Amino acid sequence: MENIYEQIRKLSFKYENETADFLAKMIQTPSFSMKEKEMVAVIKNEMEKIGFDKIRIDDLGSIIGKIGNGKQIIAFDAHIDTVYPGNLENWNFPPHAGIIKNGKVWGRGASDQLGGMASMVYAAKIIKELDLNNDFTILFTGTVMEEDCDGIAWKHLIAEDNIRPEIVVSTEPTSLNIYRGHRGRMEISVEVKGVSCHGSAPERGENAIYKMARIALEIEKLNDHLKHDDFLGKGTITTTIFESDSPSQCAVADFARIHIDRRLTFGETKVSALSEIEECCRKARISNATIKVLQYNEKAYTGKSYPVEKYFPTWKLEKNSKWLKNAEISYNNIFNKKPKIDKWTFSTNCVFIMGEHAEIKCIGMGPGDENQAHAPNEMTRISDLSAAAAFYAAFVAQLNNK
Repeated sequence: MENIYEQIRKLSFKYENETADFLAKMIQTPSFSMKEKEMVAVIKNEMEKIGFDKIRIDDLGSIIGKIGNGKQIIAFDAHIDTVYPGNLENWNFPPHAGIIKNGKVWGRGASDQLGGMASMVYAAKIIKELDLNNDFTILFTGTVMEEDCDGIAWKHLIAEDNIRPEIVVSTEPTSLNIYRGHRGRMEISVEVKGVSCHGSAPERGENAIYKMARIALEIEKLNDHLKHDDFLGKGTITTTIFESDSPSQCAVADFARIHIDRRLTFGETKVSALSEIEECCRKARISNATIKVLQYNEKAYTGKSYPVEKYFPTWKLEKNSKWLKNAEISYNNIFNKKPKIDKWTFSTNCVFIMGEHAEIKCIGMGPGDENQAHAPNEMTRISDLSAAAAFYAAFVAQLNNK
């Protein structure tokens, strides 16, 4: 007689083509940040077809499908927005064609991150069909605006809807490995003022460009001395934009601004990162610099604005976490091998889940490869879709039978 994990794998193969077709359908529905309305309709239709117990759309526009009514809550998450295709000359096919060919699904969002959405919806079908869930309320969230502001949708779900799962499984691409963390990040601006004068006599003024240049050089040096974590690696900082202004092309600049991308390793915080930039300004002998953490305040497709600070905290699940152990057992039961435990290079919705709420744990496991994210000719292997769906169902089965 087949054990439960063999039954799960069998069903994941059975629904593999349907999962791939669903992914292709989503790819054929362009869904850029703040423009996800049509994608939500596609996902809602699929959830209704599968028979989710409840489906709703929150004020920010994320779709939440539910199965089960247990007291404990667990969640699977996929963001449903994608970046734009970029230069079409770099694509070998139309980015939103949703082509299924050579065992792969091709198109914008295939790996980042619609493949995870497809797999977790069909995992729900397997969970319901095999009656795997007795103890949990399981949420399957298709979240908006992640590409524009990672985590904003979950910040809203937690703060406004009071949704607080014990564990959130992010289905961002991991090449079917299990991830337990990634660095955080901040978006910071530094501004300095100068005194304008005619360019023929620059000694009469104070050139804001030169002031900012000295700060930027100190920031370059700072990058070599940032904190290191054995698992997540080193924090980084870099200047990405340099702007200036002056009354004319023949006048000394009286204003300059830089934009900073700061990646935070474990143990680095908003306070520590800002103090380091303040020290850079002191070393540059600039006393009038204004340092700001930038704000995000764009409107969702629903018309709602939800302002957030662009500080996205670092997170790392402990090696001895019961959730990680359950994930490893589930993985071994499904694939008959131990998983590789790793981390993302990029940032995910987990910044505003576990990063901001340490009591809500996160792990990651998804179809597709991280290096496909934002790349032309993006693809996901169909075998990854069924494998990820099987893992999600096995994870639920393991939690219900531990």
